[in-house]
Amino acid sequence: MSELTITLLRLGYLALLWVFVLTSIAVLRRDLYGTRITDRRRKARVPQPAGVTAQPTPAPPRQARSAGPSRLVVTEGPLRGTIIPLGSSAVLLGRAPSCTLVLDDDYSSSRHARIYPQGGQWFVEDLGSTNGTFVADQRVGAPTPLPTGTPVRVGQSVLELQR
Repeated sequence: MSELTITLLRLGYLALLWVFVLTSIAVLRRDLYGTRITDRRRKARVPQPAGVTAQPTPAPPRQARSAGPSRLVVTEGPLRGTIIPLGSSAVLLGRAPSCTLVLDDDYSSSRHARIYPQGGQWFVEDLGSTNGTFVADQRVGAPTPLPTGTPVRVGQSVLELQR
């Protein structure tokens, strides 16, 4: 082989090693600092051309709010302070990335529990987790009604439905 070929192979190998090192650093950084939580409710500001005044848009009419809860709040644990707005769909809790609330917790299962609305009421259901789901210190064995303000323990985290 020529000296040029050997030099190019060395440089390619060096570049490959740097890619490996930088990838390893990125993985370690993600493990240390966790998942970045972004606020998706913020609206982007659109810059207006000079001399043009923006007309205020009328606010949509407010609908009467039901007496039910409007958010799920983590009150204890590593994700303390996290708020998930509630809609008409279920909230899946666990370690899997596909869950609505991803718990970085050794005591929770990949698909630990789900909280879902049915008939105007919210329920919590354990999805066969190893360590169990607890509502007010009682282990959940079947879908259980979840009143507003009642603590739900999933691993090291405690959650509550709030208005």
